[in-house]
Amino acid sequence: MTKADFVKRVARAADLTNDQATRAVQAVLDELELALKAGDEVQFSGFGKFSVSHRAAREGVDPRNPGRKIQIPARTVPRFQAGAQLKRSVAG
Repeated sequence: MTKADFVKRVARAADLTNDQATRAVQAVLDELELALKAGDEVQFSGFGKFSVSHRAAREGVDPRNPGRKIQIPARTVPRFQAGAQLKRSVAG
């Protein structure tokens, strides 16, 4: 499903125009991004938790030349942990 498909579903479900739904979805995504950039955690009860995780620097293998070692720098990455209700719903 693309973002446009998702916006159409939100518009239908919330009885909004496509433009209103586009702005609403984009506002949620923008605020989620800002919260994660600030190092905050965003939790939706039953759905899941968005957070940031810090990965330490490590040594890896160059995929083009498996005999060559490369240094992978430390970085901060987004993380999502599904909530119990979402897990049950997806499992059927």
